Amino acid sequence: MASKGGGFITAFIGAVLGSVLTIVAISQNLIPIGNMDIPNENTGNPTTSISIEGESMENVYKAVVQKSMPSVVGITTVTTVGDLFFGTRQASGVGTGVIVDERGYILTNSHVVNDGAANQVRVLFYDGTTQDAEVLWNEKALDLAVIKVDTSGLPVAELGNSDEVEVGDLAIAIGNPLGLDFERTVTQGIISGLNRSIQIEQNLVMDNLIQTDASINPGNSGGPLLNSRGQVIGINSAKVSTGEGLGFAIPINMAKPIVDQFIEKGEFQRVYVGIRGIDLEYYKQATGEDFAVEEGVYIVDIEPSGAAEAVGILEGDIIVELGSSTITNMSTLVRELYKYRPGDTATIKILRGTEEMEFELTF
Repeated sequence: MASKGGGFITAFIGAVLGSVLTIVAISQNLIPIGNMDIPNENTGNPTTSISIEGESMENVYKAVVQKSMPSVVGITTVTTVGDLFFGTRQASGVGTGVIVDERGYILTNSHVVNDGAANQVRVLFYDGTTQDAEVLWNEKALDLAVIKVDTSGLPVAELGNSDEVEVGDLAIAIGNPLGLDFERTVTQGIISGLNRSIQIEQNLVMDNLIQTDASINPGNSGGPLLNSRGQVIGINSAKVSTGEGLGFAIPINMAKPIVDQFIEKGEFQRVYVGIRGIDLEYYKQATGEDFAVEEGVYIVDIEPSGAAEAVGILEGDIIVELGSSTITNMSTLVRELYKYRPGDTATIKILRGTEEMEFELTF
């Protein structure tokens, strides 16, 4: 049996060695670097700047949390649901959100607000105060929503660039994993994968997701996935967590055009092709018909005076490409359309029989 003294000496040496390695890692810029603001404890607004660049000894995780935490909110909802045995009843839910504008705009998941069907939405702020919120916009296919509280001067999260994220990058998640009893729980890990696709429902696939091994559980939904500079690179979605150690986030660049419109105009106006469509895969299953392509959007109907009708697209055509992106189903078409604004133009490629055709759409 080893002596207690020997165990203490071993532990002491290990602690000293760990400290030395940490100092070396920081001095050699092996720990991620960036400039961060420390929020004022009373107001929540950034007042002091602290650098974790170069020779800084500040722990990167602590600095990221101090910068980001005031802009993370808890979200509680009440929804009326049907019950087979008891009729209608009130169901409560808990999620997380990120403040994206000081005037009260908050980004979260669509499923956090029950895809817009919640009767009541309340926001819990960093200082412990609560306030009712209104759902301004939500999109189930993106699992994103924007809600708003009637206040101003809120601490705003810094949005990063998810196109620059690489596998192996540091990742930090903040949220309420098991309800408000564990509010603002911080978990950390790395970016484990990019461009992941997950089947959510029979007719809904979420694409281009960021995969992380940072723990994400129900209640984390709508919270930020952060990089080493404290910038939001994704919105966590427990709805697409499918296994132990697997977490997924919606890239923040997918939400930026929507957030920008709300900040600039106070509203979001979505563009439309002017069609009613169905996944080609499901149309083939229902009809037994065979087509020259395996994936796409089968056009069931053309809306009068829409962009599609204006350029001569017909019922029965199959959309296979929009802009430079391949269209495999309705979910991908919806996501691509969020990149455009009213008045924009885009090239759309369709298959009519065996002939590929291109049209210039004006939204």
